[in-house]
Amino acid sequence: MAVELAYAMITPYSLHKSRTGGIIGRLLSLSQLDFVGVHMYAPSDAWVDQYLALLRKSDLGNPVREAFIQYVDENLRRDNPLGLSNRCLVLLFRGENALNRLLDDVVGHASPKVRGDTVRGTYGDFQNWPDGRMKYFEPAVICGPDPATVREELEFLARTAATDGGIVEDSIKLPPDARNVQTELVILKPENFERRSRRPGNIIDVFSRTGLYIVGAKILSMSTAQGEAFYGPLLDVFREKLQGNIEAILRQKLKGAFDFDLPDEFFAAARQMLAERNARTEFARIVQYMTGVDPRKLKDEADRRKPGPVRCLALLYRGEDAIEKIRRWQGATNPEKAEAGTVRSDFGRDLMRNAAHASDSPENTRREREVIGMGQTDPHSEFRQVIEELLGRK
Repeated sequence: MAVELAYAMITPYSLHKSRTGGIIGRLLSLSQLDFVGVHMYAPSDAWVDQYLALLRKSDLGNPVREAFIQYVDENLRRDNPLGLSNRCLVLLFRGENALNRLLDDVVGHASPKVRGDTVRGTYGDFQNWPDGRMKYFEPAVICGPDPATVREELEFLARTAATDGGIVEDSIKLPPDARNVQTELVILKPENFERRSRRPGNIIDVFSRTGLYIVGAKILSMSTAQGEAFYGPLLDVFREKLQGNIEAILRQKLKGAFDFDLPDEFFAAARQMLAERNARTEFARIVQYMTGVDPRKLKDEADRRKPGPVRCLALLYRGEDAIEKIRRWQGATNPEKAEAGTVRSDFGRDLMRNAAHASDSPENTRREREVIGMGQTDPHSEFRQVIEELLGRK
């Protein structure tokens, strides 16, 4: 069976209602497909017109085909009946018979029959008047409907990834009196993607309690160079704050090793002597965890700039007091001390594998966004490169 590329577009209404986490959880855990890309769009009217032209090429004999076309025409435009931001979140999947598996196994087909075993059954709505006319339609997710045209749709998404998508901060409609509007960076760490699971979606669901808006998304495979730049400020922290750990370990290991007591001056000198080496070792451990590569074993600069073998999901959240709200729901660094109901309390394992990173200040948000390539919309678009590369392999 042929390996295919397919997409699922979470609609503006689903994003606005914070159904994002639940939908993503199902898409990632149930499709049995490889999650290979994610991208935000806030399309122009010209984009919607071109997308509609592609959808109209599909003729599946589906009774709700026209409902989909009308839905896209009305709801994906910047000026839409509900007055919502027209943000869409597109997830990319790859695998055998990808489109049909996505539709049949996870997303489901639009139907007026009440059910809850599919994404559309749970998060979508399809209601008719008694005479059969459409009363209300919300599909929750839009997929490429036809294998015959999905390649054209993917090529279209690739071409417009930078012009109509990327970092879509300006697409959010905040109240005129909004104060302290910020964009916050969140990274779901590698342990969330060790196997197919609902964990990423469940974490996003917790962050939805902030009431903030997702305005950027990308799959992140940090290079060693990025990891070192991202976590660089921790070196100074480790040098100072971990000296007590060094002394405690030395006192424990050396207790009773001699027939005399070691003076405090010895431990003070030893902790100073080992502070740099210990800090760099701890720093290398974090970089290795986030990139999948031990930086101490790399000699070639080109290797340091290659994407690592593990992946994360980077998200940008925007709204009032975004940094404080995200960090409140993230919880304390140590999962054992995190307040119940927070991300790290529910999903963290230890100090390193604590589920999610969130920037701690506006300055660090800007710095970290630049390091991972989310400072602004990339004119070359990594998402476009992913689509073109994978389509080229078919």
